[in-house]
Amino acid sequence: MKGKVYLVGGGPGDPELLTLKAAKILGRANIVLHDALVSREVLALVAAGAELIDVGKRCGRKLLTQEEINALMVSYAKSHEVVVRLKGGDPLLFGRAGEEIAALREAGVEFEIVPGITAGFGAAAAAGFSLTDRRVASQVLFTTIQRDTDNRSIQWGGISSTTTLVLYMPGTDYARVMQQLRDAGWPDDMPCALVSHASGKDQAIRSTVLAKLPDEGALPAPAIMVVGRVVAEVAEEIDREFRIGPETAARTSRPLVI
Repeated sequence: MKGKVYLVGGGPGDPELLTLKAAKILGRANIVLHDALVSREVLALVAAGAELIDVGKRCGRKLLTQEEINALMVSYAKSHEVVVRLKGGDPLLFGRAGEEIAALREAGVEFEIVPGITAGFGAAAAAGFSLTDRRVASQVLFTTIQRDTDNRSIQWGGISSTTTLVLYMPGTDYARVMQQLRDAGWPDDMPCALVSHASGKDQAIRSTVLAKLPDEGALPAPAIMVVGRVVAEVAEEIDREFRIGPETAARTSRPLVI
């Protein structure tokens, strides 16, 4: 093998939130296989002359299968020195990196993992709350609302009202999310935050409670839903800034945290 494959976390969107190492690797890349949700600003940091290949999916439509992506990484490593598999957020969290690592190992390809700021952290930072505020939260669960097999469904046994739930890829059916959480025993007044394009120019933030989730218009992907008492402290500020509007919010006496 001539080259090395880098599994790089592209962060939540803002290029200034990339690690220095990620930026340096992008600056000397020969080939970049990137997900659809990696921001344009991050892609702009890729070396001039490098080949960009979009291997992501949009609205459930896959451009390439995972097996095809694996084969491309192995193939390009035979002829290029720096092959980058660029993912949004962190490559090791809901990024199917495990399958890619296994394929690279099996093919004898040298690889390195470059962590990134995951979207859940980007969303909490954008909304201005701590995921582990010890006054109201005892644990954090990073998960997704699965839509296929039962063996990957959420295990609710260790989850309580002091859990902060960070839902990746919540989809557009918020009523379904609400029902799953209700069935698991979560109260209707549990605060929720919805963050789309965290840290990016198109960032949007909303707050609500579990019972009113179906009334919220679905925010565009990439989106994160945070459910838990940690949201309560900033819910009013989020509403004033994003529902009432910044001009009205500026006339209020309490400072904004957003």
